[in-house]
Amino acid sequence: MILRVMQYGCFLCLACLVACQKNEVATLLHFPALMEIPAGFPPVDFPEDNAFSIARWELGKKLFFDPVMSADSSISCADCHLPKLAFSDRMAFSDGVENRLGTRNTPTLANVAYHPYFTREGGLPTLEMQVLVPIQEHNEFDFNIVLIAERLARIPDYVERSKLAYDRPPDHFVITRALACFERSLLSGNSRYDQYSYQGKSAVLSEKEKQGLALFFSEKTNCSTCHADFNFTNYAFENNGLYENYPDSGRFRFSGDSTDIARFKVPTLRNIAETAPYMHDGSFATLEDVVEHYVSGGAMHPNKSELIAPMDLTEYEKEALVLFLKSLTDESFLQNPIFKK
Repeated sequence: MILRVMQYGCFLCLACLVACQKNEVATLLHFPALMEIPAGFPPVDFPEDNAFSIARWELGKKLFFDPVMSADSSISCADCHLPKLAFSDRMAFSDGVENRLGTRNTPTLANVAYHPYFTREGGLPTLEMQVLVPIQEHNEFDFNIVLIAERLARIPDYVERSKLAYDRPPDHFVITRALACFERSLLSGNSRYDQYSYQGKSAVLSEKEKQGLALFFSEKTNCSTCHADFNFTNYAFENNGLYENYPDSGRFRFSGDSTDIARFKVPTLRNIAETAPYMHDGSFATLEDVVEHYVSGGAMHPNKSELIAPMDLTEYEKEALVLFLKSLTDESFLQNPIFKK
C-alpha cells in the first residue's frame, strides 16, 4: 500500500521561517511550503513503512548535513549536494573522504521523489536503498551503516529524535528512511518555464526563450523525446555518443547485457544551469558545449541512440536553446530556507 502525500500547508512554523527570512531575494520569490506539490506535478508516493512526518523529515535533514555519516567525519551528504546548486556541486568528480575523487559526476537531487530507480545505471529501486551507496563507496563516505548507527546511539539528540520519528533507536532502518524522507521533499517546479506554462505568466519568458522552448519540443531537435514530461526526463537508459570508447561501462555494470554498455539514465534538465559540469563524467563545462555536442551528432558507438544525429541549427537557434534551458532554473528552490542547514 502506498500513502499519497499532497500538500502540508498547515506547517505554520515553516511558513514563519520563510516570512522572517532577511535575504532580500525572499521578498521577490514565493517559497513553496514543505511538500507543496508544484503545478503540473503528480502527488508524491511514500512507502508505507516510511510515511511522511515532520519528525522524520527533521531527522533526515539533520543527518543530511552531518559529517558523522563518513568514516573520518569529514564530509556530509550536503558537501556534494549543495542546496544553492540544486543539491549538486560544480565539480566533475566530488571529493570523498581523504580527498579521494568520486567516479561519476554528482547529480541533482531535485525531484528524486519521482525517480523509478536510482544511480546512473538504475541498479536500485528505492531511495532508501540508494542511501547505502555513498555510505559504502570507497571514494565517498567509505563507511558502514552499522558503525554509523553505533555512533548515533552515543548521541542523545539522535536517540531522542529516532524514537520520536520511528519509535526505535537510530539503526540502519532509521538512517536510510529518514534520509529518504528528507530527499523526497526536494521538490522543484517553480522556474520561469513553470510560471509561463502552468501559471499563465506569459511575460516571464523573452521572445528568444520562447523560440528556444519551441525548438526544444520540436521534431527538429527531438530534445523532448528523452527529456520528457514534467521532470524533463523519461528515466530511460541511453548512449548519447559522448565517446567511441567509454571508461565507464554504465548500465552494463548492473545488467551484464552488452547492449547496455555505456548507457546511462537520462538526467532531468531542471535547474540545469546550476549543475555544471555536464554528462556522467562532467566532461562538458557549459550548456553551450552540450548543445554543440548534440548538434554535431556525437561520436560513433554501437549503442548510441538513433535519436542522436547531426542537426542543422543556426547560431541564433543554439543560443535560443541555451536560453530556454536556463529558464528551467527554479530560484525559489535554490533559495528556499527550509532546505538550508
